[in-house]
Amino acid sequence: MRLTNQSAAALKVPEGKAYVIVFDEDLAGFGMRANAGGSRVWVVQYRNATGQTKRETLGKVGVLSATDARRAAAERLARVRLGADPSAEREAERKRAAVTVATKIPAYLEALAPRVRAKGLGESTYYLQKAWAPLHKTPVDGVTRAQVAERLGEIAKGSGPHAANRARTTLSSFFTWLIAEGAAEANPVVGTRKPIKEERRQRVLRPEEIAAILKALPEGDFGRIVRLLLLTAQRRDEVAEMAWAEVDLAAGIWHLPEERTKNSLPHDVPLSYAALSILAGAPAIVGRDLVFGSGVGGFQGFTRAKAALDKASGVTGWRLHDLRRTAATGMGNLGVLPHVVEAVLNHISGTKAGVAGVYNYALYNPEKRAALDLWAAHLAGLDPSIKIAPPDAEAPLAETK
Repeated sequence: MRLTNQSAAALKVPEGKAYVIVFDEDLAGFGMRANAGGSRVWVVQYRNATGQTKRETLGKVGVLSATDARRAAAERLARVRLGADPSAEREAERKRAAVTVATKIPAYLEALAPRVRAKGLGESTYYLQKAWAPLHKTPVDGVTRAQVAERLGEIAKGSGPHAANRARTTLSSFFTWLIAEGAAEANPVVGTRKPIKEERRQRVLRPEEIAAILKALPEGDFGRIVRLLLLTAQRRDEVAEMAWAEVDLAAGIWHLPEERTKNSLPHDVPLSYAALSILAGAPAIVGRDLVFGSGVGGFQGFTRAKAALDKASGVTGWRLHDLRRTAATGMGNLGVLPHVVEAVLNHISGTKAGVAGVYNYALYNPEKRAALDLWAAHLAGLDPSIKIAPPDAEAPLAETK
């Protein structure tokens, strides 16, 4: 029988049978299945490379014409002769479609957790779970550049361009990981524009601003942290999560382990007399190794404390991270050589990169100490709360902690 629209409609299912399948007399493998209930579908049947019989449904009779069904069957049969297995390809596509953005997020965050700080993990979780929620049901290989660009525009409109930039970076990192894991073929973020070009911050506090801030600092952990940020030029969370075990009190050295630094390199921070004096005033809680805070982690509550400090000091438009830039600039203005400032900041510059950096990162400790002592003396001239060592003074913590 040659299968046509008419012959397909006229075929009757023998009484007592649930269905019947008939094949076309001209195109081997092209057929039609008629069910006793009245439904009819076009099918194609073939043997794959391993000899297995496969049968696929092409479409419903009456919806798909016999001519179009014949053409679709011929295309599949031609591919089979070339070694393809349309049924296996369709199953693989079904499996790919099941791997959606949402299904891969938990594994990515689990892989990310050991490599970033809690804050970074929290930001990645937020942006993937919230900002990119419209993509959750999309297969990872189905996310397009157009979708990403459109969503970035929505995020920028609703939350601002800086949030959109963070969301863009997070999604790009997610797809980079997917590619490395073999779960995606391309990164759809590549080629999209950043919602806003972010300029590097250049805020350096003036001497009178530093003096006003130091004068307005409250007692307690926040005040001690801000003073140490200025005196050590280290990052906020590095100071806020400082542990007593990291501090060599007798030597006046703070040993930052590699897991707590941004560049994953261990870092020695010489502590000036002023810095040690601040630590001397920090209460040591029995059973707690962290210097600041009282909960599971380090100090919390920066936002409220910083707002109160701005109001009390009258200095606005600055961030705690600007203290690090202010200290670096201040040391440079006092004549500290650039490579020593870089060493204080734990930056990998040309003078510290490569094999030489691995073996020589600690050789600048005397220069770093001299630089930080010089900077502390400068700060002491701005505010008397910064203590400088009297002649022949011992480290203030050597006997007290």
